[in-house]
Amino acid sequence: MSASRIRQLACALAAVAAFGLAAAQGPVNVDDLRLRASTGDKAAIRQLADRYYSGRGGVEQDFREAARWYEKLAKLGDARAQTSLGLMYARGYGVEKNLQTAHRYWSFAAAQNDPGAQFNLGLSYSRGDGVAQDFKRAFQWYKKAANRGHVQAQHNLGVLYHLGKGVDRDPVRAFFWVKVAALQGDDVAGETVASVAKDLTAEQIQEADAQADAWMKKARNVMR
Repeated sequence: MSASRIRQLACALAAVAAFGLAAAQGPVNVDDLRLRASTGDKAAIRQLADRYYSGRGGVEQDFREAARWYEKLAKLGDARAQTSLGLMYARGYGVEKNLQTAHRYWSFAAAQNDPGAQFNLGLSYSRGDGVAQDFKRAFQWYKKAANRGHVQAQHNLGVLYHLGKGVDRDPVRAFFWVKVAALQGDDVAGETVASVAKDLTAEQIQEADAQADAWMKKARNVMR
């Protein structure tokens, strides 16, 4: 798998990243939400931002209005809002596209261990979007997000191990991380598993499979 392939995979995953845009669209009246939001109610601010982003819950889609509410929440230190606002700056949704500003908001959220922000930073460094391309930093951020259960980060981390980009090449760890992502239903990872497996012996595949199964079992127990 070439370096261009990882960039293609990263691009394909960009739209999938979980950046904290909640889907909770309750029966609460929009005017009531605005009133609560004006008092600093974080839950109300988030609902307004999410509703305007999705165009649901009694409002028309309005990215500018969504960005305005996300910014209010982001300035209160909310990591999910910082991640979401960073996404809007990266895509130019409701604000002027600015990758450096997106990177700054993701850095704030990543410092609070938000896996979506950590994944986005990894993606930025792997692609060189708004920052100098740096696979070592991409590896570091992907690893943080992967360990926190971010599926796309797990896949991309495995690809970096496979290519030896930003880390010493390790086919077994590559297979392990890609398999963990595939076990969680990631279609791209499911396709990548076969490519990565070509570098391994049957014994190595068995070992990595066992490690992936153990990781998944531990993750399920934590979620209970």
